[in-house]
Amino acid sequence: MPRPITLCTGQWADLPLEITAKKAKAFGYEGLELACWGDHFDVFQGAKDKRYCEEKINLLAKHGLKTWAISNHLAGQLICDPNNDSRSDGFAPASCAGDADKKRQFGVDSMKAAARAAKNLGVSVVNGFTGSSIWHLLYSFPPTDFKVVEEGYAYFASMFNPILDVFDECGVRFALEVHPTEIAYDIVTTKRVLEALNYRKSFGFNFDPSHLQWQGIDPVKFIEAFPDRIYHCHMKDCAVTLDGTTGILGSHLQFGAAGRGWDFRSLGRGDVDFEAIIRALNAIGYQGPLSVEWEDPGMDREFGAADACRFLQDLNYPIPAGMFDEAFTKK
Repeated sequence: MPRPITLCTGQWADLPLEITAKKAKAFGYEGLELACWGDHFDVFQGAKDKRYCEEKINLLAKHGLKTWAISNHLAGQLICDPNNDSRSDGFAPASCAGDADKKRQFGVDSMKAAARAAKNLGVSVVNGFTGSSIWHLLYSFPPTDFKVVEEGYAYFASMFNPILDVFDECGVRFALEVHPTEIAYDIVTTKRVLEALNYRKSFGFNFDPSHLQWQGIDPVKFIEAFPDRIYHCHMKDCAVTLDGTTGILGSHLQFGAAGRGWDFRSLGRGDVDFEAIIRALNAIGYQGPLSVEWEDPGMDREFGAADACRFLQDLNYPIPAGMFDEAFTKK
């Protein structure tokens, strides 16, 4: 069977889940990746109340939808981020605003609750971020003491191992979206993260090609490097628009602004080779969801979400049962 095509609700959390579900079904989706903000899914309530989870499942079923994963990105960012400015205040309750330690503790508690809630919901993957205590050291000036970088990976492991203990207890896996500002943002740093965790099986990745593409990394190489760690897939596109005056770092410009060196695009309308990605996913036997995380600053989101679904429906061909030339020899 082809992989289910779902819509990540993170970019739709301004709408009630009921409305989002109705729209997603009309767009052609088979399910939703539930964001753990807005009214879409509350991990703390889901962790302690199975009836709450059943209500969510029934709401989706009412619209002919299912769920295979939840998204706890925002709270996850707080776990290893320095949390030393106001940008992340909205990722935690108002009582945590401006207090780095309170935000961090909320992130830890939320991620543990997410594992328990996922179990109650009947899904096996929680997607999310980790944050990073060393992202600000990306460019080595002022000169970087690389011992501090090593300490950053050790700090990450010390923060996430107790969280992963809860995931193991629940039989749920955490899938980091490899992404700038996270502890892993490319292939090299992803290998270092696995080493830091001693290759715990409960920790893997939410593959999103867009964040690799604009960095100049071939997304297929990522799949090939971590074939047994792809626990979930985001389908998102981007386009690099370097013209000799634009920069790959974004120039402190908002998405969609003139002068950026790259931007997100609706699926199939950027630089990502999704044909190659589907073939690579077939090669590793990935059968989980293809979840559209729709982001395009130059397109209406309802048009784009429907357009992206059609694009994936045409591309989402199943793994062959056998080689084509077997027909020549079978009797």
